Amino acid sequence: MIAVMGATGTGKTTFVNLASNSTMKVGMELHSCTDRVQVAQSFELDGRPVTLIDTPGFDDTTKSDFTILKMISDFLPKQYDEGTKLAGIIYIHRISDVRFTGMSAKNFRMFRELCGETTLKNVVIVTNRWGEVTEELGQAREAQLAGEFFKAVLEKGGRMLRNSNTLESAHDIVRAILKNQPAPLQIQTEMVDEKKDISQTAAGEELNRELQKLMKRHTIEMEELKTEMKEAARIKDEETRLELMNEARILQEQLDRVKGDTVQLRQEKEERERQIRQQQESMELRLQEQQQLFQQQMNREREEPYQQQLNREREANERQQREVQRLKEQQESYQQQLYREREESYQQQLKQEREANERQQREANEKAEIKQQAEALRKEREHALSRANWEDEVYWPFTSAGNWTTMQGMWRLTFPSI
Repeated sequence: MIAVMGATGTGKTTFVNLASNSTMKVGMELHSCTDRVQVAQSFELDGRPVTLIDTPGFDDTTKSDFTILKMISDFLPKQYDEGTKLAGIIYIHRISDVRFTGMSAKNFRMFRELCGETTLKNVVIVTNRWGEVTEELGQAREAQLAGEFFKAVLEKGGRMLRNSNTLESAHDIVRAILKNQPAPLQIQTEMVDEKKDISQTAAGEELNRELQKLMKRHTIEMEELKTEMKEAARIKDEETRLELMNEARILQEQLDRVKGDTVQLRQEKEERERQIRQQQESMELRLQEQQQLFQQQMNREREEPYQQQLNREREANERQQREVQRLKEQQESYQQQLYREREESYQQQLKQEREANERQQREANEKAEIKQQAEALRKEREHALSRANWEDEVYWPFTSAGNWTTMQGMWRLTFPSI
């Protein structure tokens, strides 16, 4: 895709029609015909598809410079946003122009601001209408253009070619651009990548400066015309007064047009600022919503581990409580078992002590009984001994074989308990 630019009446549409075999309407002389950005029918050159874009000039006879800039800034950034980059730009200048006028200079300044310094290497400046000047005069003007007005572009890598108004010449110019590496224009990156409005772009700022200068110049010229009109009325020069009135009307129209462009630029800037504010407010609102969502997500993410931790701690506490309860029950069981064992041991000990006491009592009783028996035996023995002694001492003399029975009877009478 190649853009064709230049002042009104330089032959942009003619060149596009010739190169692409299109039939777009061509303006005549000073009246412009290109009132919008036009895309010519595509054609193939050296096996490559080519599409030429015809753009209106900034000195259009029917539209203001702001309107022209608006049309260009609506079309080119849209193409870039859709992924299309320009292979190059053709800037057409009439070699037949006697001077490089202020209007031409303004057009070229706007052209440079549209392109940007980095894209000037893809620019081809085409001079046409060589048939209207001699070769010597054309070469002199070409040298002057290359050395002064177009010097900055040529120093950046741009080229300057002639158009002889033939198909071969037009295609040679297009071939020179097909070798370029496609690159975005400055206005495309400003409006698409940097999100600027028209008034904030380099071209918009340049247009605003031009409008301010035009407004100041037109205001001065208007005051001069008013002074001349008063002088013509004083000397009753009706013809001069009418001419001045006509000039004043034209100048007023130009002044109104410049003011209109200025107002449109200001309105465009204000509208863009309003849109930016709305976008910022919308972005801030979305950012707040995202922050809230993020905070909620963070809270959930924090809450989930916290709840999990609480659950783990609760489960651990429950396990601990169960363990404590189990140990407590185990301790109680152990205490009960120990109590039973102690009770059984105590009862057994009591039983043993009771049995021991009983044994001791029995033994004591047996000992007492034995002692009593022994005492009784002793007493009986002593008694027996006493009786024996008595018998020996008292009754012995009577103890004879014949008196024995009598002696036993006497013994029983004397000791009946024995």
